[in-house]
Amino acid sequence: MSRHHIRYRYDVFVRTTLTLEPDVAMKIKKRMAEQKLTLKDAINQALRAGLETVESKRKAPFKVEPYPFKFKPGIDQNKLNQLLDELDAEEFVRKSR
Repeated sequence: MSRHHIRYRYDVFVRTTLTLEPDVAMKIKKRMAEQKLTLKDAINQALRAGLETVESKRKAPFKVEPYPFKFKPGIDQNKLNQLLDELDAEEFVRKSR
């Protein structure tokens, strides 16, 4: 059979060694006692909840909320770049003296 016909299965159970920090281990033990869970179920629930939280934060759309600027009368909002150029020119003249 060629490599192209091999199918991989991702629904296999994996055994692994997991080292928990003391504070995490205490929380897992507490959850196991409160909800009468096995270690496996408590760890899987905690991992699922954490991963869902991370994924939902990543998928949250970025929102820009406009702020209504209230320019003083006489300032043309369409000519702000021109105003900036004039201010830059004044600054240049001031520094070159």
